[in-house]
Formats: sequence, structure tokens, C-alpha cells
Amino acid sequence: MAALLLIFAGHAAAQPPPTTLRLGMQLEPPNLDPTAGAAAAIDEAVTGNVFESLVRIGRDGQVAPALAESWEISPDGLIYLFHLRRNVRFHDGAPFDASVVKFSLDRARAENSANAQKAYFDPIDRVEILDPLTVRLVLKRPSSSLIYVLAWGDAAMVSPASVAHDDTNPIGTGPFRFAGWRRGESITLEANPAYWGAKPRTQRIVLKFIADPTAAFAAIRAGDLDAYPGFPAPENLPELAKDPRFRVVVGSTEGETILALNNARPPFNDIRVRRALAYAIDRKAIIDGAMFGYGQPIGSHYPPQNPGYVDLTGRYPHDVAKAKALLAEAGYASGLDVTLKLPPPSYARRSGEIIAAQLAAAGVRVRIENLEWAQWLDQVLKNHSFDMTIVSHTEPMDYDIYGRDYYFGYRSADFDALLKRLDAAVLPTERNAILGDIQRKLAEDSPNVFLFELPKLGVYDARLRGYWVDAPVQASEAVDLYFEGAGAAAGPAAAQAKAGGFWGWLALAGLGALVVAGVWKLGARYVAGRAVALGLTFLAATIIVFLLIQILPGDPAAYMMGLNANPQAVAALRSQMGLDQPATARYLAWLVGMLHGDLGTSYTYHVPVAGLIGERLQVSLALALIAMALSIAVALPIGILAAARRGKASDVVSMGLAQIGVALPNFWFAMLLVLVFSVGLRWLPSGGFPGWDAGLVPGLRALVLPAIALALPQAAILARVLRSALIETLGEDYVRTARAKGLSPTQALVRHALRNAMIPALTILGLQFPFLLAGSVIVENVFFLPGLGRLVFQAITQRDLIVVQGVVILLVFLVVAVTFLIDLGYAAIDPRLRTRRS
Repeated sequence: MAALLLIFAGHAAAQPPPTTLRLGMQLEPPNLDPTAGAAAAIDEAVTGNVFESLVRIGRDGQVAPALAESWEISPDGLIYLFHLRRNVRFHDGAPFDASVVKFSLDRARAENSANAQKAYFDPIDRVEILDPLTVRLVLKRPSSSLIYVLAWGDAAMVSPASVAHDDTNPIGTGPFRFAGWRRGESITLEANPAYWGAKPRTQRIVLKFIADPTAAFAAIRAGDLDAYPGFPAPENLPELAKDPRFRVVVGSTEGETILALNNARPPFNDIRVRRALAYAIDRKAIIDGAMFGYGQPIGSHYPPQNPGYVDLTGRYPHDVAKAKALLAEAGYASGLDVTLKLPPPSYARRSGEIIAAQLAAAGVRVRIENLEWAQWLDQVLKNHSFDMTIVSHTEPMDYDIYGRDYYFGYRSADFDALLKRLDAAVLPTERNAILGDIQRKLAEDSPNVFLFELPKLGVYDARLRGYWVDAPVQASEAVDLYFEGAGAAAGPAAAQAKAGGFWGWLALAGLGALVVAGVWKLGARYVAGRAVALGLTFLAATIIVFLLIQILPGDPAAYMMGLNANPQAVAALRSQMGLDQPATARYLAWLVGMLHGDLGTSYTYHVPVAGLIGERLQVSLALALIAMALSIAVALPIGILAAARRGKASDVVSMGLAQIGVALPNFWFAMLLVLVFSVGLRWLPSGGFPGWDAGLVPGLRALVLPAIALALPQAAILARVLRSALIETLGEDYVRTARAKGLSPTQALVRHALRNAMIPALTILGLQFPFLLAGSVIVENVFFLPGLGRLVFQAITQRDLIVVQGVVILLVFLVVAVTFLIDLGYAAIDPRLRTRRS
């Protein structure tokens, strides 16, 4: 293995040209159409980069011109007149004009629209084309927030000619064109040479998906990323700030983090209890403990950096005695018991532990339940089955959620009246005054406990310029980003020879060779009988897998549409996904499709599941084969040596090391490898996978460290099993007879004992292969590899049930097939098995 490291260390990772920028993202977008999905990652990737709207939100949070160079609003707020830019074209050459505006807005507000923010477009009565460059919006009622909504990704302008494929191949008018999506790994954008505005100073943007905080830290330190605008590990920022290679920038987002209370059930339907909780909370302690000091306290549901903000953080100072008094007044003098359901983000889990301790001091006994996102959406957002929860609402201007029938159950006629007044207000001064009243009303009623504004924690290469400090919208615009001192933009890099099918052909060739050998050794009748049994087992497995998938909690459509999605949009998406069909019909359709090689279409990615699995197999199959080869190469000589020298020093040392290998957690070993060979020596990349089209050597370099992390624990197990089997076999009569005939101990071991001792070793190899193929999700997360294990993990959390079905069925088939091949291997090794079966 040391030789392997040295071989690939010689090929040092080439530094990207200064016109290529690698940015880290915590989450991968489910699709790339911001008008048909609510995930923040969609906007982060493509809004402002690929897609544009009539207007945009600037760095200061104010509305600025975009595809509309100017606009006028009538005094009564019912007419919006937009003047469009000339000579704007989509990336495919289609023209942008008034007809595109009408199509885009009519599509967003249509009855069957899957737009997550469809309700915001409801005030529009009609869209009128006055001429190719002039559009008039006529409203049913005033909506002063509409001009802000038109800047969101949900209002992006889409071409009628390409909109059907924007989810997988986005075509917009923005400064960057979509160049490729390596699902599970990265998205590549290239500069649009025909852009109507100022040309990008960066030729190529690579958005790499790294959710694990440890992996993100390693990728930054190893130089595998140039920037991470939403860095997920605040605990590592002080260390990065000391490194002159980086610049740490702390800004603000639109994410109001709240302790949400279920106002519709006791005891939180009592305002005294809600206020008691507000007094019992120490916001500064939560920010220091959960966010390592990053974040700004809030006293209402409104971001401090926005116009109209009123500082209400002093409304409920930390006062445990006051909290106890209010609880006693409400009839809970002896305290109360509540449940706190927490979603996965670290800010929620960390804050939950601190809040539980703070509430305990006031007599509120908290039982914490950790949920994954699909469970949270099902239990909290959909069914309102909760007492308390913690979540950050990241949508801009989302104070209006308190005027809906929302999950925390707050209803107030006075608050609804304030929202109506705000919609009718046109002048900024009038709007700001009403926004102040809205904030004060929420603070007074305390429907939730307002904690802090989620910070934007950015880590950037010290040479990088043009980044946004704050995040007034969820978009992450890259048009102004550039490296200081960078030259002119370079053209696209030439594509290298593809090698993606190499590992698939290698596996198929090996499979074919084993089957042919099995037929020759065991006979066609036996092999055919085993194949029929395999088919029946596989059919039974499809039924079991499908039934198990159906009982998983969570609605895929609700998960994809997000927190603030309109219920009608969720229902429309469920219909489009076919989830409103009976389970029997869905099973039969899936089974028939499977017989034709069609595993269905991914709910999340909107691409065929078979193709999605094929993409991930290019990584996982290669990783599994390399790890298995390394495991055998290490285990075979160690096992033989230990058995041949049983009880001697070499046996004790080798088995002691094997025991350490068995006990060593592979994720810890993986992180150790990254720290030594990526962060320290910088010989190998810390993670990611460039794809086989980048060349064989870059692909293998990316898999060296994860293969070693997977191989060594498996090699330790295999070596111990092989040693035990050899020691047992060496005591057999036929081995003693061979020794009596004059064979040396080594000759007797290799020529006679080893063949029979390989049977249990083959069994272990058969069990290890499916684990290496899809059970390595932890190692794949450490190295942020787009493999099969990571795919099925993401599919479960996203409730992409059709992908889960496809991957599990593939694994069932592989387990049965490998068992079949191992059986053939038994017969090939041990002639006694051939005689018995014949």
C-alpha cells in the first residue's frame, strides 16, 4: 500500500487555472429548475447564475433591475409596467421578450402549477403584452411584496422551448451556462460568452457537494476547494482564520431560527406559557454554545439587516424567576413535561440540548426526539404532531407565514389585518412602519420563541474577490467572483478519453468467466437449476422490498417542496410523480418496467433510476474492486505467514495488528488518511471524484485513500479467518501424509492445505463484496464520493422511494448472484464438492 501511495503521489494534483473556481455547497439540488422546486440548494446553484428574473435582489437587500431595465407601479398598486432589455437571448439562442414573461408568470400561477411559492403570484389577475419589450401586470388586489417576489428564483424567466427539461438541463439567460452535473459530486457552469451584461471574470464554476463538516474542513485545508460560502463547521473557523491562505467572512442570512411552539394544543395555547418560555431562554448562551458565538439575537420574526427592522431583543430578557411566575399563573406551578422534536441540522441539535437545560431551570422538563428531515416534515409540518421544534426559516420576507394555517397554529385577526395593510402600502416609509407593527405584534403574542438570525459563514481563498458577505436571498451569484491577478478567461478544457465503462466491462468479463467455469465444472443442469432459484428469490424480494418501502413515513412531494410550499403545489407534484396511484398499480408498473431495464424515474433528480445507479456504480464498483484486491493482497500473505509460524513472534505480531485492524473504525482511519496524505503532505485529493472522463490516473488517485480505508479492516478479518482455516486444515490426515512423503511444510501448506482453507475465505469475500459496494456510506461521506451507498442514504432521507427500491433490488440481486458465484468457486477449489453434487 505504501508503494501504491508513492505511485500516485508522484502525480500531484494539478492546480486549476485561475479562471476555474471550486465552490463548496452543503446540499445537492434535487433538480435545477427554481420554478418547480423549493429546495434552497436549487437557488444557490442556478438563480442569478443560470436563470434570471425581471428584477433581482442586490447585495444591500434592495430590488434592482435585471431582465427588466426599469418599471413603474401605479399609485393604487394595481398596475406594474415593466420595460425589458433589448437583445437578450437564452443559452440555446431563443429570444427573450414579453411573450416569455407572460408564459413564465402564467405557468407559475396556473392551477396545476408545481411552483412552491404559487400563492405569492395569486394577486396577479392577468399578464398583458403591450409590445415585444413592454409587459403590464394587472393585479386583483394590491400586493406591495410582489416586486420582491419577482426577484426570487420562483419567478425566473424560462423559455417555452426548453422549460420541459430545465430540471436536468437548465437553459436560462444568466451569465453562466450549464455544462454538466455529476450527480452526488458536483455541478459545472461555464461562462456565457453572449451574456447581455458584464461578462463573468471566472470562466468555469464547479459547485462541489460536501455536507460533512469534517470533510469540508479537510477539503478547504487540502486546497481542494477555493471557497465555501456556507461553511458548515463554525468550530473550525478560528483555526482557518489564522491561516494566511484563507479569509474567513461572517455575514447574515434571511434565516430566522426559532423555537417553534404548537399554539393549537395545550399548554402552548396559553400566552402565559409561551411568554414564560421566552423569559427562560438565554439567547446569548445558545449562540455561544450552539453556533460558537456566530449569529445575532432576534426578538421577532424579521432579519436585523433588512429595512424596517425593530430591535425587540429586550422584550423578553433572560429571567428564570419571571418564567416560573408565569407558569404558576397559568396553572403549572409544579412544572410541565413537553417534547422537543429536532430536525437534522447541527444548529437545531446543538440548540436543542442547550434549550432543554435552560427550560429545566424554569421547571419545564423536555424530552428530545431527533428526527431526520422526512420524519420532521411528516410529523411536524404536515400532521402538526409536536409540542416544540427548532428550525430556521430561510425564505426572504416570510413573516407572512403567521397569517397562514401553518404548522405552529398561530391565528390572529389583528395580525391578518396588518398583512392586508402591508399589501396595500406602496411607499417605502409606509411599508417600514407597518413592518415595525408586524414585528411588535409577533413579539407581543410570542407564538414562537425567537432565537437568532442564522449567520452566513464563508471561507475563501485569500486571493478571491467579489464574494457576497451577506445572503439577502438564497441565491449565490458568482458573476463577480474572480482571483486577484487572474488573466483573461480561458476556453473550455479539452475532454479527455473516457474510461467510465472500464470497471463495468471488467466485472462483466469476470462474471462471464466464472459462469462458464461453473457450467464446465458442475454441468449445465445444475447451473440452470440454481439460476431458476435465483429468479424466484429475486421475484419474492421485489414484493418484500416494495411493501417495506411503502410503510416508510414521509411524503416525497412534501419533502421536495419545502417548508413554505403551497398545499395545492404539493398536491400537483404528487400527481405528477404518480404517487396518487394505488400501490398495486405502482408495483406492477415498476415490475414490468424492470423487466425492460426501466427502474422508473427518480422523484428527486427527475432522471431514469437505472442511469442514476449506473453513474454511481462507476465509482462504487471501481472502489469495491480496488478495495477487495488490496484486501486480498494484504490478507493472503499475512494469513499464510501467521499459520505457517503459529505461536512464533511473527504470528503474534501479525495477528495483533489484525486485531487492531478489526477494531479500528474505518471512518476514523479515513479521516486520519486525509489529515496525513491530503492536508499534511498534499499528495492526494481529500475527496471527490473527477469522473473517468478526466482520465484513468485522476480517477484512480481519487479512489486510493478511500480504498485503503475500506480495505485494511476487511483485510484484517480475512487474514484472521484464513489463518484459522489453515491451522485447522494443517491438522488433517492428508496433510500429514503429504509431509510423510517428503514435502516440506511450505510445500504441504501451499499445494494441499491452502486450497481447502480457501473455502471459508471465499465465504468472507462473498459477504464483504456487497458491503464494499454499498455499505461504505460513511467512508463515501468522509471523502464526499458520489457512490452507491451515499445515493441510497440520500434517497432514504429525501424519500426518493423509487431510487431506494432500485438500489435495494440491485443489492439483493448482487447478494444472490455473488452467493451463486461463490458456490461455483467452492466446486472449482474442492473436487470433493464436485463429486458429491454430480
